Amino acid sequence: MYAAARAYTNIALIKYWGKKDEQLILPMNSSLSLTLDAFYTETSVEPLQGLHEDEVIMAGAPLSGAPAAKISRFMDLVREKSRNHMFARIVTRNHVPVASGFASSASGFAALSAAAARAYGLDCSGTALSRLARRGSGSASRSIYGGFVKWMKGTDDASSYAVPVDPANWPICLLAVAVNKQPKKISSREGMRRTVKTSSFYPVWIKEAERDLARIEPAIREHDLDMIGKIAEANALKMHAAMLAAEPPFTYWEEGTMTVMRRAVHLREQGIPCYFTMDAGPNVKLLCSEADVDRILEDLSEFFPPESLTVARPGPGVDYLENPIQ
Repeated sequence: MYAAARAYTNIALIKYWGKKDEQLILPMNSSLSLTLDAFYTETSVEPLQGLHEDEVIMAGAPLSGAPAAKISRFMDLVREKSRNHMFARIVTRNHVPVASGFASSASGFAALSAAAARAYGLDCSGTALSRLARRGSGSASRSIYGGFVKWMKGTDDASSYAVPVDPANWPICLLAVAVNKQPKKISSREGMRRTVKTSSFYPVWIKEAERDLARIEPAIREHDLDMIGKIAEANALKMHAAMLAAEPPFTYWEEGTMTVMRRAVHLREQGIPCYFTMDAGPNVKLLCSEADVDRILEDLSEFFPPESLTVARPGPGVDYLENPIQ
């Protein structure tokens, strides 16, 4: 009754922004992402007799407050599904900045879902794990798989889950630029709520997101980096435009965010395919070819220190670990 798992973050190229059911975490639109090898979470779950509540250890220290309560609520769902009501000792380590737009919740709940499902004897197939992970964090549904992954919005709990689209076993890269690793002032959940309820652009965003998804899938199958990048970049801008039209308006962008965006445009003008995307945070990810990584790094190094630049490649799906999490 012990299990440990590793899951990797993903970056959405067609964004998920807004829920139609907050309890089940059913999205307003389908989305598509690329799983990354550079950022990941490792988590172990061990149900134990004698515990009166879940014991959560993160980065070697006990976790408390709202983050611990969120994990315990998720574990209540696992206990309900398994009919095993034992509390668990949960040990987790994040190798990714938390709450700053690097999808730490995606890798976090994907790893927790895999470890908890195995420890409590639940179905560990991809579809079942994706549905379970979705209940912790919507984007976690996509981190069950490697490569390009589509999360189908569905209409209920059973039909909303992710499926693999393409293994991304071709020379595509993503360069993550850490503009600011501090937790953001407006959470993704609050940002989504405000946009859905008040933005006059939101209905248009939903239509455009579904249109972008239909256009990007053929480009992925054809390994057309330019088309993938153009669609992803435009999709990100449309999502952030919907936030600017909210009441009150808000943005996650900072001065460094704009700098990276301008450099991407400059690089394209120099004949280097390079396209930006941003989630709910100031940090920017650049989609490019493996062959152009060094030239892009050289350009960005004039504006950002080396520790702010991380090269990520397509990552694998969730995996189980033999050794305990330390």
